[in-house]
Formats: sequence, C-alpha cells, structure tokens
Amino acid sequence: MSGERQVGIVLVSHSGQVAESVAELARGLAAGGATAPVAAAGGTAAGGLGTSAELIAEAARSVDGGVGIAVLVDVGSAVLTVKAMLAEGDELPEGARLVDAPFVEGAVAALVTASAGGDLAAVVAAAGEAYSYRKV
Repeated sequence: MSGERQVGIVLVSHSGQVAESVAELARGLAAGGATAPVAAAGGTAAGGLGTSAELIAEAARSVDGGVGIAVLVDVGSAVLTVKAMLAEGDELPEGARLVDAPFVEGAVAALVTASAGGDLAAVVAAAGEAYSYRKV
C-alpha cells in the first residue's frame, strides 16, 4: 500500500511485554508485505504494570497518518485511561477511536484490515467481529 495513508493501530496493555508481543503477533499474521502502522503502549513509563497516558499519546502520534487510529485495550484502567483521553479531546490525534474488541484477535483483525487499505470504520468493524470467532 505504498504511498497510501493507512489507519494506525495502537495496542494498550497493562504490560509492555504483552503489548509488544501482541503487536509482533499481529504483524506476523498480517504478513505478506508491509503492514499498516502499529504501536504498542504497555505498562508505565518506568516499565511497571499499569497504563500511561503519555505512552498512549506517544504511540498514537507515531501511527497517525491522518486517516484514523484504532485503539485496542486489554482491561480495566486501560479502558478508563483511553476514555478519559478521548474525553479531553486534545491528548490523542483527531480520528482516534476506542475499539470494543478482544485484545489479541481484535488486534490481528484490525491490522489485517488496515494493511489491506480498510478505512477506520472497516478496521473497527473487523476488530469487533473478532468477538464472534468460535474456537470450538
């Protein structure tokens, strides 16, 4: 998709290792060429467990191509932190959207869809559809 702007993906977890690992997994499963921009925002700035608005904002800026950002979160305070940042209106780039999706499966679906050129609505829908993936 060279030359085309793609939806960015931000993965917010309480653990830096989890966020980075899910980003790596999604990139690997979306392989077949260049992927849309994806950034991990896990843990605190000091490397501990938790969430950091500063790390989330930095990750969002790093993937912002001007066509939207899908923010996927794991649990609890990650959800609350992103909701608060969106309510503030100036902490995340315009077009950032919190996505209601399972963290791992949703991240893969979002990145595959964004990499294929899907717009923000398509990326959000694909990630949310991951709730219906049956394993048995």
